[in-house]
Formats: sequence, C-alpha cells, structure tokens
Amino acid sequence: MANTSKRSPGKEQPAEVKGVATTVDITPLPNLDSEASLPLSSTELEYDFTSDEFKSIPELVRTVVGFEDDPSTPVLTLRAILLSCIFCILGSVVSQLSYFRTTYAPFPVFFVILASDPLGRLLARFLPHYKVPLGRFSFSLNPGPWSIKEHAIVGIAANAGSQGQWATFLPTNAALYYGITMNPAVALFFGWGASLLGFSFAAMVRTILIDDPEFIFPLSLQQVTLYRSMDAQNTSAKTRARQQMKGFWILFGATFVWQFLPEYLFPFVASLAPLCWFASRNHTANFIGAGRGGMGLLNITLNWSNITSTVVTYPYHVQVIVFVTFVMTCWILIPIAYFGKLWGSPTYPIMSNQVFQKNGSAYPFNDLIYLDSNGIQHVNETKYEQVGLAYSGAQYTWQMFMWVASYMSSYVWCAFFLGPKIYKIWKARKQAGNYHQDRLSRIIQQYPGLGKREWTALTLIPIIMLLGVVVSGRIYMPIWTYFVALGFGAAAMLPMSFVYALSGFSIKVGFFNELIYGYMIDAKGSSRHPLGQLAYRIISGNVWYDARIVLEDQKIGHYLHIPPRQVIGIQIVANVLALPINYGVMRWVLATKFDYVSGKKKDPLGQWTGQEFQSYNTAGIQYALIGPKRLFASDFFKPILLGFLAGGPVLLWTLHKKFPRTRFDLWNTTIFFASAATFYGNLSTGPFTTFLVGTFTNFYLYRYRRVFWNKWAYISGAALDTGFNANLLFIFIFLGTTGVKMVYWWGNNADSVERCFAL
Repeated sequence: MANTSKRSPGKEQPAEVKGVATTVDITPLPNLDSEASLPLSSTELEYDFTSDEFKSIPELVRTVVGFEDDPSTPVLTLRAILLSCIFCILGSVVSQLSYFRTTYAPFPVFFVILASDPLGRLLARFLPHYKVPLGRFSFSLNPGPWSIKEHAIVGIAANAGSQGQWATFLPTNAALYYGITMNPAVALFFGWGASLLGFSFAAMVRTILIDDPEFIFPLSLQQVTLYRSMDAQNTSAKTRARQQMKGFWILFGATFVWQFLPEYLFPFVASLAPLCWFASRNHTANFIGAGRGGMGLLNITLNWSNITSTVVTYPYHVQVIVFVTFVMTCWILIPIAYFGKLWGSPTYPIMSNQVFQKNGSAYPFNDLIYLDSNGIQHVNETKYEQVGLAYSGAQYTWQMFMWVASYMSSYVWCAFFLGPKIYKIWKARKQAGNYHQDRLSRIIQQYPGLGKREWTALTLIPIIMLLGVVVSGRIYMPIWTYFVALGFGAAAMLPMSFVYALSGFSIKVGFFNELIYGYMIDAKGSSRHPLGQLAYRIISGNVWYDARIVLEDQKIGHYLHIPPRQVIGIQIVANVLALPINYGVMRWVLATKFDYVSGKKKDPLGQWTGQEFQSYNTAGIQYALIGPKRLFASDFFKPILLGFLAGGPVLLWTLHKKFPRTRFDLWNTTIFFASAATFYGNLSTGPFTTFLVGTFTNFYLYRYRRVFWNKWAYISGAALDTGFNANLLFIFIFLGTTGVKMVYWWGNNADSVERCFAL
C-alpha cells in the first residue's frame, strides 16, 4: 500500500488479511482532518482519508463508522444469544399483532438497542466466570466486558425475527376469506422455506452491495450511530458520545410524552387542516383540506409517526421525488377523479382497496369458485357472466399502473447505471486478491465467510422445503409455476436492492408478478384460487422484503467488523425461532377477533380491520380468479399495460451521460413510480410536513451546517422514532387492547377530529 504517512511509535501492528495477496496494515493513519469528517470512534490517531484504502469510502460513512478492530472481541456469547431470543420472541408477538390493525406499531429495533445494552452489562457483571467444558465447543459463561459486537448481534437477531413473516398471510387469508383452516405443518414449512429463501437471494448480491462502500444503506448507518454512541469506549470520542446520548434521551423522553397528544388525548394536532377551519361546512373546501378522507392540501401534522426519521435517512433528492409524486397523486389526480367523476368515481370510492361489481356493490368472489371432481378450483362461468369484472377505485387503479412502471424501471435503471460496476466486479473475479480493497473490506476479510458448500446447502434446503409444500397441493399453486416464481424472485434482487442500498427507499414489488401468474394459469387452465396467486406472490416477490432486512443487518455487521458467519448464523436462528411465534399469535387473533378482521362486524375502536390482508385478497381476485386476460380486455383496465413502456429511464440516462454535472441520475424513475404507487387510502396527512422538515434537515443543515448534521442527524432521528414507537406500543398494549377510549371533546371531536364537518 502506497502511503508515506508517519506512524506513531508502538502502534505498528501489521496483520495478514485472508484473501489478499499482500500483507495489510490496518492500524490508524495520523493525519489531521476537519471535525466534519472525524469518525465518531476515532482513537487518538486520525486517518488519512486521501489514501487509497479510504478514498472510495463515502464521507457520510467515515463520519459514523470506526476503522479499528479487535478480532478477540466476543460476539456469539451465551448472554448475547439469551437476549437475542428474548427480544426476538417479543418482537414477533408485537409485529404480528400489528399486521391486523389499522395503526401499525412496528417493533422498533432502536428499543432493542436501548434495552439490550444495560441488560447485557448486567449479565456481564453478575454471571460467573466459568468455562463450560465441552471440548472444542467449550465456552465461557462470562467472557469479559459486554462488547459492542454482542450488542449489535442482539439488535440484528431482533430485527430479523420481528418483521412479521410474510408466510402468515397465506393461512390468514385462507381463514378470513375462504373458510379454510390451513394445516399448521404446511403453514410453518412454507414460512420457513420462504424466510430462508431470502438468505439465498441475498447471497447473490452480497459481493456488490455489502462489500462495496458506495452502497451505504442509510438505515444501517443510523443504527450503527446509536451502537457506537452507546459503546463510547474510545477516549477521544467519549465526550462527543455522552453529548449524543444525553441528546438522545432528552428527545426520546420528549417525543414519548408528546405523542400522547396526537395519538390519544388531542388528535386534532395530528392533522391540522386550515382550509377546514375557515369553511368547516363547505364540502369542497373540506375535501381539499382534509388529511383524512381528502386531498390534504397544506395539511400540517404534529404527529411524528406521520413524519418519521426518513427526513434524515432519505437523501434529499429522494425526499423531493417522494413529495413530487404525492403532489401529483393527492393534489392533482385525486381532485380530477373526484370532481370530474372520472375513473369510476363516484361509483367506486376513490380511496378504497376493495373490489366492486359494476354497480358499486361488494364483489361476491366466493360465489365464483367451485371444485371439480379432482379438487381443482375453477371459475363458475355462469355466475361470472352475471357478476362481471371486479372493479376498483381510481387510486388503487392507477396504483396498478405505477407498480408495473416501477418494476420495469428497476431493471432498466440497474442495467444502465449499475451495469459498468457489475462488469468490473465480474472481470476482477479471477484476479488475485479481492476486488474491494477499501479499509472496511480489508478488516472484514480477516474473518472467514460462508463457503460454497454452505451457501449451496442454504439454497437447496428452502427450495426443497417449498417444493414439498407446493407438491402437496395445499396452497392451490400449480407446481410448474413454482420454478417460474424462483426465477423472477432471484432476478428482482439486484435492481430492487440497488435502490434500497443507496437511498433507504424500500420499493414494493407491486403487481407485476401477479400479472405474470395470471397469464400463466390462463394459458394452462390451472387452479384459479386466489390463495395460489398469494403463494406465488410471496415466493416471487415478497421474499425480497426478507432479503432486504438480511442485507441491511449484514451491512451493520460489515460496519462494526462482526464476522459474517456469526451475523448470518444469528439471522437464521432468529427467523427459525420467530415463525412459530408469528403463527401462534395469528391463530389467537383469528380466534378472538375474527368477525372484526374479516369485516363481518365493525370494530368500535376502528383498529382491528385487517386492511393489509384485504389488499392482498383484492389482488388475488383480480389477477387469479378473474385473470388479466379478462381484466385488460376492458377499457377500464387496459391503460395499466402502458406502464411497461413508461418504466424505461432511457431518456434520463442519455441526459446524464451528456450532462453529468446536472445530475439527472438523481431523478430515479424507479423511486418516482414506486412513490406514485403509494396507497394513501383515506390518510393524506404527513407528506407535506415531512417535506418541510426534510428540507430543513437534509438540505439546509446538511449543506450549510454539516458539522452539526454529522453529529446530531442520525442520533436525533433514532431518538424521535424510538420515542413515538415506544408511545405507540404503550398505547397499543395498555389502552388499545383494553378498550379504554378517550372521551370526546373539542380536540377529539366525534364527527371529525380535523373539524372538517362537511365530510
């Protein structure tokens, strides 16, 4: 390594890095730098960021991560595994409950980071220093001080296990809409197979997205900031870390207390609609200004759950794109449909994700299914002729168009903008050493990763497991479509993850896979049961959501220098442990809240609605039961197919190549169409306020107060998110489940909390 910087005496500790042809020195390099680019955990020595091993690492990453490592630091200890299991189980319960509710209360990983640290230090203090004699598997009950790597392993396990397994959607929809109680073994093995398949898909893109420092994973950086601030073991960083943690707790406490107002005591402040205040009885003004059931023009929210730390984690250009699409969707398209009576309005509610008959009544999908002598599901053609197509509201309909465009754009964008990098990595695969030679990669290369045999086993196990479930015929999915699902799922990994790794923006797979499935079963005359379409959707598309979390947590391990084998190992254990918990909670909800979540009765609290499952069932009805051939033969749905042409960002790529300084590459069409496809339903409050706050944080502060931003941005976002999640969890457990309701008063008006009475 060419570097002429002097080293301090006694600091020279060269180490041989596996996989690199030369001896690599990974000790700090003394070179004074500005505070703006000072890493949080730097030692007394600072780094020469102009050297080859640092210049490829983005400045944002350099301000957060550390570049020193102690390979002897304990990771998978008994105390770390114990805490991982506890938080994984707790997270599984909370997340699964939330899927059935209108107000989603995700189990916050920041809560795990905060709670696990003092518990880990407590165990390190009181556990005996005893070594359990098991030969080569011997381990110590207390290997020393609680380490940051143990701390991160607990957070990674909780995050991996608390996402709410997509596989529970299959038995839930079977019970809610079709009266089918799915065999527990089928549900569990399908869930384990789908979950583990995410690891296989993630492995295909790991070399590009995890090893390359260009792909920063903003949400991973936010968590790393909190881990390193709480650790604060380095002398020069201790003062800074204490300031950050003090600020964290102040913001956390203030947010927790404040959130009782918009979420429970004073919901008026959650959606301030000034247009309604001046014309509370005018229907037009109410519709334009209301954030609930209207356009939300100039609507302001003081509820952090409607804003979130995306104002920090999303780059500003992403925030601009998201806001532009919100304006286009809610402030332009919705009023055109509403006042112009276009796209089915007012026969079909604009802000609904249900399906309707042509006259606007509920669609009787169960009446269209019958079983032949072989147990195959078919469409009752006679009944279908009487009922006709399954129509949807305007917002849901153009959402279908946008999802198709977004899906196609992800492939084209990836090919144009990521293609050269993929080609370089492919060429470098046969060269000596490793393609990535930055400081972070050289540190992590000291630790062995999974070998080819292990990755092969991890790929074959879920594929065979899922194949067995499909062959059983219990999920109504034709066997041959399973292999097509695997191909489309694998192909989507890189383009989808590419956008997420750079921006933190999570793209939904949308309806492209449902479209493909519908045409396939049309051609073969296979089972048309909507549950088969849902199984196909999970394998071909939704597995990406699991793989996204796998990659995000593996990037945390990369930033904190945790051995990859141990990160992957704890992720697998967490996923295997979580699914039975998810399944048990799902069965409990169906046993106690079935009438509410199925729509037979209206929940008095308006929470147990199961609207997420309703959306999935709608897609199954349209694309499997009715089929795309019938759907797109109609003039109502035919324009959706134009989304295939709209999704190609060729013009932007051409402009970017001709005018690179203009940064046309920032106008990511994949994010644009995915944002435009966001289903706001009856809630359009939040985006305007989010854009205002984001402009202050990620434009003004980031550009003109960079030192302040580097120190406080991520830690503040984490504190605010943790505060509102903790409050929502408190209300959910202690008030929501007990039926305790807030009394109605001026700030909690029974007719309209926004005081938009004409709606």
